[in-house]
Amino acid sequence: MNALLLHTPGEPAGIGPELILRLAQQPISACRVVIADGQLLRATARHLGLSIELRPFEGDRQATPAGVLWHLPQDLPTQVAFGQPSPDNAVYLLGCLREAVALASQAHSAVITGPLHKASINAAGIAFSGHTEFLAQCCGGGVPIMLLVAGNLRVALATTHLPLRQVPDAITPSSLRHCLRVLTAELRQRFRITSPRIQVCGLNPHAGESGHLGEEEAAIIEPVIREFRAAGYQLIGPVPADTAFTRERLAHCDAVLAMYHDQGLPTLKHAGFGTAVNVTLGLPIIRTSVDHGTAFDIAGQGIAELGSLQAAEQLAMELASHAA
Repeated sequence: MNALLLHTPGEPAGIGPELILRLAQQPISACRVVIADGQLLRATARHLGLSIELRPFEGDRQATPAGVLWHLPQDLPTQVAFGQPSPDNAVYLLGCLREAVALASQAHSAVITGPLHKASINAAGIAFSGHTEFLAQCCGGGVPIMLLVAGNLRVALATTHLPLRQVPDAITPSSLRHCLRVLTAELRQRFRITSPRIQVCGLNPHAGESGHLGEEEAAIIEPVIREFRAAGYQLIGPVPADTAFTRERLAHCDAVLAMYHDQGLPTLKHAGFGTAVNVTLGLPIIRTSVDHGTAFDIAGQGIAELGSLQAAEQLAMELASHAA
């Protein structure tokens, strides 16, 4: 069965639509479906001088030739100019995502999302904190985990988009247990790693320096690690974050669990910016995403890097092939 790859290009005024059109110039053995406004895609293709044929997707998982996109139409209420988003399109954007989630429940399917502009959606009066949380809501709830992948480097986050002063309170024994369970289960199921080894970062400098630089390691992180080791999990840590990403340490683990966003992602993006992939763990569907934003300043110029979308699609197809 061909994999079903469901693309939502994201913000219509950003680089998402042009990236999927450029990706469509490459054939793929999977069924590559775009859920978006047809007029937007055709106009963007003309502007960029690209050839595109939108073929209606009717459920058959046919391979995708070069210059073709299988298409599920969604009507854009307000056509936009490059770099000029409109809150009027918020319902359209969320509708594309809902359609993708509904189809991704099928076997060997995955969603690949382009970048959104959170401010435009919130300006429409819709509370929206990001793709991850919205997709979890569409899937019936749950607390998903963010994993970033760059080659063999995998970095998961115990907390995501929080102000730094809120991070310590968000790291609890319960939340850390949830992260470790989900991360381990997904590494086994999705990535086919039989016995995952996870390196767990400390929260504070020097992993707390025996309590002199913070107590979260001794009070929360270390007890949970001991508990999970006793249950058979392969955990390393807590490791000081300033040494967690050395070549020697990474050689002995399959993933790193960072305690907060900017503890884990700077190293990962340095290693693979432009080719890194965001993977949402803990959902009943497979979802990958680009590692960049809408790039309004270069939208429509045809110069946006295609690497992250290519990597996101390739990883989605790989993960979908493992799914029953």
